[in-house]
Amino acid sequence: MKVGTAVLAKEDGSPSAARIGALADQVAQLTARGLRVTIVTSGAIGAGVARAEMAGRPRDLPGLQAAAAIGQPALMSAYERALARHGLHAAQILVTRSDFENRQRYLNIRNTITALHAVKAVPLINENDTVAVEEIRFGENDIIAAQVANLLRADLLIILSVVDGLLDGDGRVVDLVPAVSDETLGMVCRSKSGLGTGGMLTKLQAVRLVTQAGEGAVIANGRTDGILLRILGGEKVGTVFAPAPEKLSARQRWIGMTVRPHGRVRVDDGAAAVLRRGGKSLLATGVIGVEGDFARGDIVDVVDAKDRRIARGKTNYASGELEKIKGLRTAQIRQVLGARPFDEVIHCDNMVLLAE
Repeated sequence: MKVGTAVLAKEDGSPSAARIGALADQVAQLTARGLRVTIVTSGAIGAGVARAEMAGRPRDLPGLQAAAAIGQPALMSAYERALARHGLHAAQILVTRSDFENRQRYLNIRNTITALHAVKAVPLINENDTVAVEEIRFGENDIIAAQVANLLRADLLIILSVVDGLLDGDGRVVDLVPAVSDETLGMVCRSKSGLGTGGMLTKLQAVRLVTQAGEGAVIANGRTDGILLRILGGEKVGTVFAPAPEKLSARQRWIGMTVRPHGRVRVDDGAAAVLRRGGKSLLATGVIGVEGDFARGDIVDVVDAKDRRIARGKTNYASGELEKIKGLRTAQIRQVLGARPFDEVIHCDNMVLLAE
């Protein structure tokens, strides 16, 4: 689950012992049932702003990093005290985007979380703001929570905010969303809390990453008494987002939902139709355009002639090579490149179909 700053913090941004304590009580009950709970927690910057008595939330990156460095120990201490009352350990994990995009570090995170669950520890994950720079930042813990949920192939993502769920045009909570569509995004109010960094739009983007991978998600009000127990007890609280009918494998989630693409490969209408049916590889004969500078093994987006996204996959050819062989039949590749290391530009086993 992801817990927003406004759920945990007092008005000055410092961690609220009462709110974190109430959250820990529920986590302890869920853990006692045999559930494995992983928390992505915001609140370090707000805690740092309060502890350092700053005039307000810094606007520059170094200022935010300084606030995070001061606030992170205070946040973890609050969790440690609250969880220790139930015989549980607080386990800090700080991550950046590059940790998820590097395959080995991605797997290491998963292995560490699994090991922590085995020793009665609750993984507490936050972005490593003190070292991250713009190009390797997630920028929002909602997205980290979605990445962690996909990393673990978790059964459910719960995003706790200070709103009751997704609201319709009349301000009423939407009980169930079958899929996060453009219509769903159009319902979003782009406002955000004064302490946090994201709004409902980022929450829906996170939900989309998880539900497209085949898992469920809930957005609910983290200040509601017993909210976690009520959600998992089947009560009608918050907004439930239904999972896609097919679950993606761990590798598919890494390719399709985690790694940022290094470029784009454009295909003709015939290849687009074949790929959308699923189970087919992309051949050079269907390629009509190459964008970006990428190497063999990089992740790229596959788009149709109208720039509509079809899939994301691991390319067998570098951009320079692909530029030379686009449109050619497989048998002609050797004549142009002097070798034909692969028959496919992207093999179907290394490709994930995506919604537009």
